[in-house]
Amino acid sequence: MPALTFVVAGPLHACTGGSVYNRRMAESLARRGWTVDVHELDDSFPFPTTEALRHSAAVMAGIPSGRLVLVDGLAFGAMPDVIESASGRLRFLALVHLPLAAAVGLAPSAAAALAQSERRALAHAARVIVTGARTQALMAACGLLHDDVVVVEPGTNTAELAAGSGSADVHLLTVATLNPGKGHEVLIDALAALGHRRWRLTCVGSLTRHPETVEAVRTSIARHDLEGHVSLAGELNAADLDVCFHRVDVMVLASLRETFGMAVAEALARGLPVVATATGAIPSLVGDDEAGLVVPPGDGRALAAALTRIIDDPAFRARCAAGARRVRERLPDWDAAAGRLAAALA
Repeated sequence: MPALTFVVAGPLHACTGGSVYNRRMAESLARRGWTVDVHELDDSFPFPTTEALRHSAAVMAGIPSGRLVLVDGLAFGAMPDVIESASGRLRFLALVHLPLAAAVGLAPSAAAALAQSERRALAHAARVIVTGARTQALMAACGLLHDDVVVVEPGTNTAELAAGSGSADVHLLTVATLNPGKGHEVLIDALAALGHRRWRLTCVGSLTRHPETVEAVRTSIARHDLEGHVSLAGELNAADLDVCFHRVDVMVLASLRETFGMAVAEALARGLPVVATATGAIPSLVGDDEAGLVVPPGDGRALAAALTRIIDDPAFRARCAAGARRVRERLPDWDAAAGRLAAALA
């Protein structure tokens, strides 16, 4: 029976795309017959405290020699000394969702320090697994070249088709942690340009991970007098998120940078039309079957125009929903994704 130690940054059941990927892969590998031991590190990564680094070193010391160890990139690249110290007796693989230096909103000095740290750590990885083809290009741009990089994209949950809001207002949903990379302020400004059109927006995503962004978004909502149109729902558990998906009409994602776009895939799995930015795998997910509209990241005017079209034209919205249902039929599930990960681990 193959065995894997999976080391993750923060709680495995956190409501983030990276944590969902990690959790689903661990569960699916176990179903495929793997023995998977999960160790949760402190959630201060990628800027670990001294205590977090001590705890990480203790975790590595407790893993049996010769073990295959898959470490989430949020932690792997931020603790090169710990990785180097344990590399003589453990077989490390790095799981990189996004290069640390590629995070949106970093000061140049912080990005440079993270890039250097990640380079040192990756020198001790036998293989690097990335969660989207876009990540390969980002790694190269950050100088993080690796001879053995394998793309293992996420799977998608099987879900019933959304029923829609049944309202005269077009109900929009965005699912993303409120942080600098998810484009919430761009989205609010774009919606403010829609005049008196009838719409409602629900924002699902953590309101605690980046307080500065949350405050900026709240300020933008108030400045545009949109308190009656926009709801900040915070994190939702899986069941409540399913209900939310089921009762909306359009999925919107204004991200400045994604490696894949899991929230978009989850919307398409429910037959929802999408308005999103051209980042990660989103253009190929949405565009091939005309399941929605894709605009350049950060382009508020283009986003406002796309939202105007999908709100004003019910027939167009229905055609996009039909395109989403076609995409739905070919989205891989998590077991198929875990099969690709198992092959990469082997």
